[in-house]
Amino acid sequence: MKVAIVGVSGAVGQEFLRVLHERNFPLNELLLFGSKRSAGKKYTYKGKTLTVKDLQHNDDFRGVDIALTSAGGGISKEFAETITKHGAVMIDNSSAFRMDKDVPLVVPEVNPEDAKNRPRNIIANPNCTTIQMVVALIAIEKLSHIKRVHVSTYQAASGAGAQGMAELENQIRQIAGGEKPIVEKFQYQLAMNIIPQVDVFTDNGYTKEEMKMYNETRKIMHSDVQVSATCVRIPVMRNHSESIWVETERPLSIKEVKDAFSKAPGITLNDDWANQNYPMPLFSEGLDDIFVGRIRKDLANPNGITFWCVGDQIKKGAALNAVQIAEYLVENKLL
Repeated sequence: MKVAIVGVSGAVGQEFLRVLHERNFPLNELLLFGSKRSAGKKYTYKGKTLTVKDLQHNDDFRGVDIALTSAGGGISKEFAETITKHGAVMIDNSSAFRMDKDVPLVVPEVNPEDAKNRPRNIIANPNCTTIQMVVALIAIEKLSHIKRVHVSTYQAASGAGAQGMAELENQIRQIAGGEKPIVEKFQYQLAMNIIPQVDVFTDNGYTKEEMKMYNETRKIMHSDVQVSATCVRIPVMRNHSESIWVETERPLSIKEVKDAFSKAPGITLNDDWANQNYPMPLFSEGLDDIFVGRIRKDLANPNGITFWCVGDQIKKGAALNAVQIAEYLVENKLL
């Protein structure tokens, strides 16, 4: 098994290395690729020093079975043919191909079988906010069809990559030192603030991030569910939180929902409000699961359930989901 990582120097690329190691992914050879700026850097994987190669239009991907890519949509589009032309399966973390009809959009806990049909040898990794939401939604969908979802997200700086995290860290340090914080990556100062905008606005007043949650959820779940999202950036380093309202076709009891969450793959139920036990970014960083709590009947809708979920944006929201797709391909001999 020969695996390549494209964009290894970024936050998700570094997480790819950690997740492959943690899960003891069955590879014999690992290749690392990056930009001209990253070429020549050295990283260690299982005690072996690997050197980053400059990503070029050549035959470097000959013999590669799986390429995990996280270098931005422009790079993914430009190099897709180069990466896949010798048979490699490209599992792409950008938004470049997510809504293409001939590219499956996969969350292994929800629709792993979609990975079997990949005419372009590309599998898209969904948006981080969508991933953690649909892992929770599918547990409810199995009880009763979900008609509508309203979601407000509370998104960490990591969603803007390593530069976003660095900017938040620097701003905290600058404020603590009495300096004026420098704003470069985000629209406004993020430290000591929240920004009700993630990505750029579209013509309908929703941001691209919010529309991703609408479109991607429907594609992944093969559903006519209606999703309305408000995405907010908060001064947390790397874990996203979501407040979710779900309307189902029939009323569901809290016990039904809790039982479904407790049995669902990829979910940890953390719901004991009497003892102030609920999911928080502080306690879920670096963990694989999506954490769900604050489960209540919706007071405004008899068929409504509302809950809170938290997940590590870089891990399950990006790198882990991609590696789980790769594991599914290996386990089911789909390479």
